[in-house]
Amino acid sequence: MKIAEVFHSIQGEGLLAGIPSVFVRTSGCNLRCWFCDTPYSSWEPEGEKLDPAEILQQVLDIDCKHVVITGGEPMLWPSLVELVDGLRRAGRHVTVETAGTLDVPLVCDLASISPKLASSTPTTQENGRFALMHEQARWRPEVIGKLMDRQPYQLKFVAHQLSDLAEIESMLTQLPPIQPDRILLMPQGTTPSELSSRASWVANACLQRGWRYAPRLHIDLYGNTRGT
Repeated sequence: MKIAEVFHSIQGEGLLAGIPSVFVRTSGCNLRCWFCDTPYSSWEPEGEKLDPAEILQQVLDIDCKHVVITGGEPMLWPSLVELVDGLRRAGRHVTVETAGTLDVPLVCDLASISPKLASSTPTTQENGRFALMHEQARWRPEVIGKLMDRQPYQLKFVAHQLSDLAEIESMLTQLPPIQPDRILLMPQGTTPSELSSRASWVANACLQRGWRYAPRLHIDLYGNTRGT
């Protein structure tokens, strides 16, 4: 697996927000969200190739129960199954963060599935090749259904504009029934001011639908800083 970084921090998003966690960031992604906050694992992937045993040792050297495997897109790597199994056998709680477009036959403690909306597609003027690749790959409801069926999950949508809400509701009709409190809505932004500019209408949407509002605590704590 190509690994961009391994670090100890606070989980900033989702059902486990606020919990100290070890993050394993894989490098490489099959999507190209224009607002990606980790371009070093997607647009220009960096890192070193490590086998699962090497990654496992790095993680276990840190005294922390919760592990988050993120990206990039971790599901690009078939050896992810071996890593997740090893971590769980060692007593770690494992979250795997994925866009839900690819699947490998793993079982984790929490699948954090973040389907990408049309508003995430880079404009043709910026890069037509990546725009087409992204748009064709970003929504795979059949893959998401498999992930939901196999393990506990949260479904996390990044909202950039008010019109995203109608698209999210349409997406949900294409998936198995989901409890509203498993649907998380998070404002798009990589600075506190960007997040606060969208917070009001995102929170109102959650109130109206019974969804969870998802903060980005790590932005408030550290800013958009690598390794935090």
